[in-house]
Amino acid sequence: MTDAPQRESMEFDLVIVGGGPAGLSAAIRAKQLANAAGEELEVVVLEKGGEIGAHILSGLVLDPKAMDELIPDWRTRDDRPIRTEVKADKYRLLGSKGSMGMPTFGFPPFMHNHGCFIGSLANVSRWLGTEAENLGVQVFPGFAASEVVYGDNGEVRGVVAGVMGIAEDGSHKAEYEPGMELLGKYVFFAEGARGSLTKIVKAKYDLEAGCCPQKYGIGLKEVWKVPADHPEFKAGYVQHTFGWPVKDKDGNGGGFLYHFSEGGENYVSVGYVVHLNYKNPYLAPYEEFQRYKHHDDISKFLKGGKREAYGARAITSGGLQSVPKLAFPGGALIGCSAGFVNLPRIKGTHNAMKTGMMAAQEAVAAIRAGRSGDVLDSYEAAYEASWVKTDLARVRNVKPLMTRLGTMIGAVLSMPDMWLRYLLGFGYLPTLKHGKPDYKYMQPKAKFEPIEYPKPDGVLSFDKLTSVSFTNTNHAEDQPVHLKITDLDLQKSSELDVFDGPSARYCPAGVYEWVEEDGKPPRFQINSQNCIHCKTCDIKDPNQNINWETPEGGGGPAYPNM
Repeated sequence: MTDAPQRESMEFDLVIVGGGPAGLSAAIRAKQLANAAGEELEVVVLEKGGEIGAHILSGLVLDPKAMDELIPDWRTRDDRPIRTEVKADKYRLLGSKGSMGMPTFGFPPFMHNHGCFIGSLANVSRWLGTEAENLGVQVFPGFAASEVVYGDNGEVRGVVAGVMGIAEDGSHKAEYEPGMELLGKYVFFAEGARGSLTKIVKAKYDLEAGCCPQKYGIGLKEVWKVPADHPEFKAGYVQHTFGWPVKDKDGNGGGFLYHFSEGGENYVSVGYVVHLNYKNPYLAPYEEFQRYKHHDDISKFLKGGKREAYGARAITSGGLQSVPKLAFPGGALIGCSAGFVNLPRIKGTHNAMKTGMMAAQEAVAAIRAGRSGDVLDSYEAAYEASWVKTDLARVRNVKPLMTRLGTMIGAVLSMPDMWLRYLLGFGYLPTLKHGKPDYKYMQPKAKFEPIEYPKPDGVLSFDKLTSVSFTNTNHAEDQPVHLKITDLDLQKSSELDVFDGPSARYCPAGVYEWVEEDGKPPRFQINSQNCIHCKTCDIKDPNQNINWETPEGGGGPAYPNM
């Protein structure tokens, strides 16, 4: 038995785990308040990616509401990170042979995208990171938080971060570093969807006791650069689609196309979201996305262009019913760690930023009052009274109806409920519940036939490993596999024998394989070096037998403009 590592510690007022929009907005707001009052406030942001923005992926059509509150002059600044305003907003229903437009005049006003901005959330995060540093925030990229530190009274006291140099067999390499305890009066978890430490604090403090299970989708995205004279390119064009291709395979989803200009170049973001409550173990979200790009109403925007980036990330979609308790002794959940995505709007960044700002305001007030390590009940109250909750409350029944009836029918039937909640504050339906977590929807292979997907053509569609090369993913050599299998025998008897190995299909990066060689029983192989940190395996494994843990800091994707 080895002794616990001896670690140095650093004390801060506020420790923030995660350098995305929520975490950085919290850090900025905390320092804004302290600096305006002439106070000293030590704030640190820990980011597991090699740089701020490296692990950030979103569509992105940004509702600027929170940005306007946080940095009021951002629209007029020369260094602003996002510039293309939405000019045209279309919804289309796709079929295998064609499509039809949807009457957006019947949508509630908040469903329209005019006034929003198109661009890269990774670049927005980089810009926010610079803003935070300029205010005096300490930002530590490549510093993965791997363990929660608790105080004498059971409160969250801080995190362990920066553990490096552990070999795959668990031994210590020459460059081993035991990490450091970063301790704070309050600790915010801003890890995004399905955060590894967030799962731990949710379980310890039973934060999900009063809510429905969180729901998820997997969002797959590519960025294409198109020529200046591309006949279909229109800066500011937004197109969302429903229907084909997943609706005929016991799954639901939808696609998006966003046109924006940056640095004198024209880009098209194209993506597809598959809801992770699908039943068919043979459905492969990555293959559906590749197929999607071949539809005539999608391919016309990409032909003549060049793919520049690829990525994938799990997205929360449970909405109001799945928001857990936000505050606990010594800390709080902010952003997608708690799940504030508005599914029908396909937006969550504005809510993530606002929750970070609200939590920061309450933490600063508590620190001024001489408090630390207690429950920030005032943050919970601020959320209840905020436009974030209103944003989610209006669309509360969209996801449950989609789950029961499919994307298209669910969206149509939810429209009157959204209108009534927008106009009157109540709907024609009660608040519907999410019955079970996504992994419980998958059904045995015996109920389905394997799906034969078209081979990629290398022009519009690509094989999985070629796509992974566009993520710039890298993990340090000889480190422990960060995808932990609880029971290998169960993986064989259930994941393979009952469900025919869906991990090889739901993973968008080729991490999992069932390998047969020399007549031996199939062997479960984990290519952890391919992992792009999407968290789909942690969500969708039918036995919850895969646990995603954070690898050594700096590992994973390095998205340039996602």
